[in-house]
Amino acid sequence: MKSVRPILAVTLAVLLSGCEVGPKYVRATAPTSANFKEQPPDSFKEADQWKTAQPADQALRGKWWEIFGDPQLNSLEEQLTVSNQNLKVAEARLREARAAVRFNRAAQFPTISAGPGISSVHDSANRPYIRTTSNTGDFVLPIDFSYEVDLWGRVRRTVAAAREEAQATTADYATASLSLHAELAIDYFELRSADAQKQLLDDTVKAYTDALQLTSNRFLGGVAPKSDVAQAQTQLDATRVQDTDVTVARSQFEHAIAILIGKPPAELTIPPAPLDLQPPVIPGALPTELLERRPDIAAAERRMAEANQQIGIARAAYFPTLSLNGSAGFEGTSLLNWLNWPSRFWAVGPQMLETLYDGGRRRANSETALANYDGTVATYRQTSLTAFQEVEDNLAALRILNDEDQQQTQATASAQESLQLFTNRYKGGVDTYLQVINAQTVALQNERNNVDIQRRRMDASVLLIKALGGGWGTAELPKESSIRH
Repeated sequence: MKSVRPILAVTLAVLLSGCEVGPKYVRATAPTSANFKEQPPDSFKEADQWKTAQPADQALRGKWWEIFGDPQLNSLEEQLTVSNQNLKVAEARLREARAAVRFNRAAQFPTISAGPGISSVHDSANRPYIRTTSNTGDFVLPIDFSYEVDLWGRVRRTVAAAREEAQATTADYATASLSLHAELAIDYFELRSADAQKQLLDDTVKAYTDALQLTSNRFLGGVAPKSDVAQAQTQLDATRVQDTDVTVARSQFEHAIAILIGKPPAELTIPPAPLDLQPPVIPGALPTELLERRPDIAAAERRMAEANQQIGIARAAYFPTLSLNGSAGFEGTSLLNWLNWPSRFWAVGPQMLETLYDGGRRRANSETALANYDGTVATYRQTSLTAFQEVEDNLAALRILNDEDQQQTQATASAQESLQLFTNRYKGGVDTYLQVINAQTVALQNERNNVDIQRRRMDASVLLIKALGGGWGTAELPKESSIRH
């Protein structure tokens, strides 16, 4: 008998420790070719002129918007962090995911319950084999115990899946934060661009008012026809319409910013200030680093790991479950004998349950888990591809817009020179006023193009920072130990 005890102890230890069925998780490779066997390239295609920022303190960090050096933008971004309602929704989902970890982790521990009860029992006079009726009391104080032995790792995999979902939800929160902050920055630069357009059109209206006065004086002096005055008046009126129309977009961007920072539009007024910023130097990154810097990629990867755990959970259903159940307590007929030692009762023992036939339910569940895993792998790879595209798109945009800005600056200078020449020739009676009108139109269009290119450069800078993940990194994902409790 003594020789059997060590064997029983070892057997019990094995049963309690259990094992895990199902595949071990291996992170899928990021795609760069059709067969998905290669690693990301060494550099981005459009990164020829992209250099690492110097000095190093210009590197992107959590508050990446500070790289633009605009105090008003910084203040608005800070308000968004604490007041944006969509961000609060993402934060609530994060807390929900963390609570789910604790909920699933509870299955690793036994469940103990107590259900005391007091009742008066009256036996039926017509009950078979009983000649007399009686009234008795039933005083019960049971304590029940149940515990599922995790033989095949189902519980452990469920807890692990919940932890990975919590990590994915943390990355979702970071993605929402990055997107909302980027949206605010773009709306802010759009608003400042509208301010610049407004200032340009205000100045143009003043210049066209002076031109109208010039044509009126020449008409009154008999050296110009009435048509010159009409043309000048038309040009001025059309420009006033543009000057008024630009305030519509400006108001809409201001309202959008108010909503982003959690305020009604009536409570936010941003003083006009023309856009006069230059795109900042954005630190370079490698494609392999991008996989660690994008929270949406991290979320897709964590859900891929979670789906892998679900495969193991589905396979564990093919094996029997072992439960340890127990009950103990006191039962008496009155308060006097309720808690006496002879009133004690107890029952304890294991129970094993195996499903013999379920009509293919477990097989279907396994196939569902496998299909879901394949879907998460494809989602991870597609998210990576989209990230590479967004970086390439905005690198190309910044490079091309930089060249376009230089070309537009030269074109604007030429248009201004042409306008001055035609104005002088008109004053000298050499050309008609129609030549001045055409030159004014060309000059204004080029000046507005200057402002628009500047806006697009700032937007591309924000989008590139967003494509790079802002100042985020996978190191910010919570460790398993931090989401256990």
